[in-house]
Amino acid sequence: MASAKYIFVTGGVTSSLGKGIIAASLGKLLQARGYRVTIQKFDPYINVDPGTLNPYEHGECYVTDDGAETDLDLGHYERFLNIPTSQDNNITTGRIYNNVITKERKGEYLGKTVQVVPHITDEIKRNMVLLAEKGAYDFIITEIGGCVGDIESLPFIEAVRQAKWDLGAENAIVVHLTLIPYLKAAKELKTKPTQHSVKQLLQEGVQPDILVCRSEHALPADIRKKLALFCNVEYSNVIEALDADTIYDVPILMRKEKLAERVLEKMNIKNPKEPNLDKWKEFLGKLKNPTDEISIGLVGKYVELPDAYKSIAEAFIHAGAVNECKVNLEWISSELLSNDNAEELLGHLDGVLVAPGFGERGIEGKISAIKFVRENKTPFFGICLGMQCAVIEFGRNVLDLPDACSTEINSDTKNPLIDLMEEQKKITNMGGTMRLGAFDCTIKKGTLAHEIYGDTTISERHRHRYEFNNSYLDKINGAGMLTSGKNALNDLVEIVEIPEHPFFIGTQFHPELKSTVLNPHPLFVNFVKASLDNKKE
Repeated sequence: MASAKYIFVTGGVTSSLGKGIIAASLGKLLQARGYRVTIQKFDPYINVDPGTLNPYEHGECYVTDDGAETDLDLGHYERFLNIPTSQDNNITTGRIYNNVITKERKGEYLGKTVQVVPHITDEIKRNMVLLAEKGAYDFIITEIGGCVGDIESLPFIEAVRQAKWDLGAENAIVVHLTLIPYLKAAKELKTKPTQHSVKQLLQEGVQPDILVCRSEHALPADIRKKLALFCNVEYSNVIEALDADTIYDVPILMRKEKLAERVLEKMNIKNPKEPNLDKWKEFLGKLKNPTDEISIGLVGKYVELPDAYKSIAEAFIHAGAVNECKVNLEWISSELLSNDNAEELLGHLDGVLVAPGFGERGIEGKISAIKFVRENKTPFFGICLGMQCAVIEFGRNVLDLPDACSTEINSDTKNPLIDLMEEQKKITNMGGTMRLGAFDCTIKKGTLAHEIYGDTTISERHRHRYEFNNSYLDKINGAGMLTSGKNALNDLVEIVEIPEHPFFIGTQFHPELKSTVLNPHPLFVNFVKASLDNKKE
């Protein structure tokens, strides 16, 4: 257990302060010094995973290579550290209790009364160290979701207390993120909410080692001194975290505040290397100094909450930087789109992405958007349901099959261009039962997909139930839509494109899940380039 060092990141005062970004930034700063780092998220909700949660409830469901449906913060961890996460990187209360109850049913507790302490906390601690047992890491950063004081967080905070005691002060520390609000009328920064948050943490038996203080204004020395005194931390361990223009600034801001140095000092690690952040700074330089800009329409049904498409938005940031181009995303509700207003809503755009989703709502708007961009030669990119809608639109308007549809939307359609996979038809449980995780795809040579990837075999992540219906393969290919990528094992269509169009591509998989700062996804990079070319023309 002590071979790796553990950093626990907790939060107080309010949710959505950015624990995930702070954890990812700290991980990046340690990684830039040559340390092997991974990050995990412990979520206090009772769902086994976010797979069945409405995106309005929880934002995007992020999928890992091994098929785990996880919290969107794991996307931040991967984008910052440029290493894959797994099922072991996201644990929920639901999973913890499910594991404990399963063991109890098997009689593994030998007749003992099963309790929160020690059985639930032991199971939490077991999951805290799983990553260290499976991989060689110097640091494991564990983000505890929610707020200190939340009733559902109590077992996790107790497990942190025990882990600190088990491991010792030099092997486990707590970084506590809080808010320092600014009262405009009084023209004052207020420390009391942070004091109360730390007091709550102390009541639960945990003394934070480092305070990271989110604020709109710089923290003067007297405020830092007050925080240090009343929260019982060293003055140098009060870290200022000002609002940033972009989340990708945060590692640089935390570098200036010496967050990683303070962590290493607390863990008695002497003479660490200076961090090498050259590539990160090069990315930031391009991001902040674009030579051009474009407008891309993101057509989806959850556009009121941009976090529902978090990885797509971030992939556009990565791809924009590569092209030295600012990508302005216009969030367009597919429910408001129709053939009648497509010109008005889409005509001024340089490119259009039709986003993933589930269910009937907003489908016809997505199909209208695709009809417009196909006919007007606007660069198009469809992901998952976006690709399926492209096939349906082509079926209706090119193959002249007016009732072409997906059986997800219309189970009685006579032309099910998109249909449920055979192995999905007997499934009744919704959670964790889709086609999930990384699968190989074979790409035809000479296609747009082959030109973009520069390879004939790729691996991409999936999250879906419905597939292209191969009964229509010959008709589709014969009419000008090319199925350019397939899963050879299951003979499933993965990529469609229209060669006669300047840029028209749809993927059954989710390429946005593999785009990182240091490895922007080629599909996004090329879509942005095509949209930029379209603007210039």
